Amino acid sequence: MTIAAPLARMKELETATASRLENQELQERFVQDNLQRIFRQIYRIVGNVHDAQDLTQEAFIKALQRQDQIKDELKAAHWLSRIATNTALDFLRRHGRIAFVELSSSSHSHGETPEAAMMRSEQRDWLAEGFERLTPRERAALVLRDMEDLPAEEVARRLDCSRATVRSHIANARAKLRKFAVRKGKL
Repeated sequence: MTIAAPLARMKELETATASRLENQELQERFVQDNLQRIFRQIYRIVGNVHDAQDLTQEAFIKALQRQDQIKDELKAAHWLSRIATNTALDFLRRHGRIAFVELSSSSHSHGETPEAAMMRSEQRDWLAEGFERLTPRERAALVLRDMEDLPAEEVARRLDCSRATVRSHIANARAKLRKFAVRKGKL
């Protein structure tokens, strides 16, 4: 009888260790599968690479700390995107600032003329300046709807608001950008 108790305890430890390793592997795969998508999503909202990197890490930490709340793996990507969006919006609210950097790391694409590269750069600068005029929620709605190509229902879920509010945010954002374009002579 004295040997049975330590053997049972060893078996429990082995099972617990195997479970921890399996959980760690699942977490690593979850991060690898979603890292680039979540970084791009956050970057498009905050517009700054360094902030997006920090916020991406923060979003994954939040998600992994609460991973027991998600039971359906199919819903995990949506759940993570919502955490990422909220993390980015909270950051913008806290800091009340917006910074934009280039969307492309290359200065020009292959075969592009210097004139075309300059035009593309001017368009990027114009768009960044226009985005500065939007509220964080307008910017997030516009990015999720037009750049991420999500349906309005999904954007509403991620921003925790109604579809009508999403449509309002997008309409306001487009109107502000249109007004800015007219004022800048782009339209």
